[in-house]
Amino acid sequence: MEIHWGQNLQVYVTPVGSYEVGAAVISRDPHLRLDDALREFPALAARFRDAAAASTERGAITSMLRLARVYVRDIALIGDASGGVDAITGEGLGLAFRQACALADALAAGDLARYQAAHQRLARRPSLKARLMLMLDARSSLRRRATRIFAHKPHIFARMLAAHVGASSTAELAAAGVLLGWHMLGTCKNL
Repeated sequence: MEIHWGQNLQVYVTPVGSYEVGAAVISRDPHLRLDDALREFPALAARFRDAAAASTERGAITSMLRLARVYVRDIALIGDASGGVDAITGEGLGLAFRQACALADALAAGDLARYQAAHQRLARRPSLKARLMLMLDARSSLRRRATRIFAHKPHIFARMLAAHVGASSTAELAAAGVLLGWHMLGTCKNL
């Protein structure tokens, strides 16, 4: 996956097949379309120049939503219907699949309260990532500084990415966050 972060938008490019990619624009501007967004990224626009569209351009609103309960009696919600994290995280389907597995376990045990607890646990990491990404989105100077730190200290980015995908613990994420914060406070003024 490639993320191209511009002044007021991001363009995500994700492989979906051997000869096909998905391109998504995330922006606060509901009228912004891919062709207009690509003007901010000339090198990326050049890669798309001769590409044929495989589908029509679509749009949707993205938001953060947390429900107090995700089940009532014998009805349970999963995926976006059960609350969601902002699309900036790229977590939608992965989170829905993990929730479906947790729901299956709870149904097998005959205890939907077990699903409620699992649902809350599964949402923690993506919600934290969404809040961090939206904070960077809202503050371009902070985003530029974090990007420079990640470029010069890739082990910090690697640790944060490992925590995001669940390959490391929450404590390791906190340690990486502290390290990033230390560098953000000015210990690396030459970055």
